[in-house]
Amino acid sequence: LAYGTEENEPVNLVTGPGNIYVAAAKRHLQGVVAIDSEAGPTEIAIVADSTADPAFVASDLISQAEHDPMAAAVLITDSLELADAVDAELVRQVPLARHEERIRTALAGSQSATVLVRDTDQGVDVANAYAAEHLEIQTADASALADRIVNAGAVFVGSFTPVSLGDYAAGSNHVLPTAGCACHSSGLSVRAFVKNMHVVSYSEAALRDVGPKVVTLAEAEDLPSHGAAVTARLERGQ
Repeated sequence: LAYGTEENEPVNLVTGPGNIYVAAAKRHLQGVVAIDSEAGPTEIAIVADSTADPAFVASDLISQAEHDPMAAAVLITDSLELADAVDAELVRQVPLARHEERIRTALAGSQSATVLVRDTDQGVDVANAYAAEHLEIQTADASALADRIVNAGAVFVGSFTPVSLGDYAAGSNHVLPTAGCACHSSGLSVRAFVKNMHVVSYSEAALRDVGPKVVTLAEAEDLPSHGAAVTARLERGQ
């Protein structure tokens, strides 16, 4: 796609998710071809407090670990009791999964973890720093916390909003930035296929009005030829 083939011209933009090899190829070729963002392997982070249902939290971690052995599943909580209960649920639920081996590998990998925080405020800070592809908030004040999230591919608010809804039914895009790219990138949308172009047109009178200011700025930047291109036009009409 980036370089073209005998049958196809090179494209301008490559979009879409993939495994680590797809993500590596997109990163390697960025600049040769535009990319939407790095999308894969999948990630889920869950901010949860003591009010969360550990069975729900565990099932949601498993749901995304199912994607890929390198999928990241991260629990962020201020409750040691919840963390222990989620671990117990993982022990119970993982053996029941069809893709048990893949899930175990993902959950045991260094990309997955339980992060104990001082309180949910610190949990929000950790979530914004991590910038997960999928972020669930399962806390007593989930909506209020969601308003403070600035870095995530998609945010799933409340205990009855699993990521699976976004995958299949809710309407949020399934192609979302991973690997921290949610700090600067958004999920795939029609905007990814739209670019802007600036068009500038000045009359002679308009140039005479602003031209001296342009010359002054060009001199201040030690780029006198920039100013000279304006001065040549100003002097022509005198």
